[in-house]
Amino acid sequence: MAGVGGAETPARKTKWALLNIIVMVYALVPVLWILSLSFKSPATLSDGNLIPREWTLENYAAIFRTTEFTRALLNSIGIALIATAIAVVLGTMAAYAIARLDFPGKRLLVGASLLIAMFPQVSLVSPLFEIERTLGLFDTWPGLILPYITFSLPLAIYTLSAFFREIPWELEKAAKMDGATPGQAFAKVIAPLAAPGVFTTAILVFIFCWNDFLFAISLTSTENSRTVPVALQFFTGDSQFEDPTGSISAAAVVITIPIILFVLFFQRRIVSGLTSGAVKG
Repeated sequence: MAGVGGAETPARKTKWALLNIIVMVYALVPVLWILSLSFKSPATLSDGNLIPREWTLENYAAIFRTTEFTRALLNSIGIALIATAIAVVLGTMAAYAIARLDFPGKRLLVGASLLIAMFPQVSLVSPLFEIERTLGLFDTWPGLILPYITFSLPLAIYTLSAFFREIPWELEKAAKMDGATPGQAFAKVIAPLAAPGVFTTAILVFIFCWNDFLFAISLTSTENSRTVPVALQFFTGDSQFEDPTGSISAAAVVITIPIILFVLFFQRRIVSGLTSGAVKG
């Protein structure tokens, strides 16, 4: 089978294989270095070896002995889950309306969603800071959940719209002709078919909320709502008198594990969600 832009000759395959290896090594070296530091003892942290000479789990034990990391981890999990649930529910309703209904201002709504998604987040930090301090939302869970919903909702709408457009409209009509109400037709016919898309969207939104640093550093000031990406900046490890590099590396590895598991188990669904609707036919 011919490849894109020409035949798949052995030389061409070798060239692409080498290019893929270079890219993978370039991307994995920082990750492997952080992983190596997390298993090194304080005495060997600066020896420059990728493979630790003295393996230890003390760095992982140290981060869970303090409330600084565990509290931030709970904040990240809670805030990301709540923001994901709200964004997916609202996004599902909006995407269904965009895909199925013809109403005035439909294109304007889609354009406004696109505009919000493309808006530079850093330009909104100062206004959000002042608004949340005035409303008493600064350094609270809702103070982070609301901006996360705002910026993840367009992603949910666009991803889910592609899935809803692929569902045959005749199935919903047939359910209504059999006596189902619009709500029953949606819940029993459309929702199960759209479930893979909803699940994919939830993963993408959760990853966005989990990795955010800009809003988390700007709209929090204490451990009450500080998430893990920000907590790492202030992390001192088990003792403030020790070099926290090993503890910070261990904490970075721990918070990366959920994202790696999501991508490994659901990479096909994530790719299909991002490319759904890109090719028609």
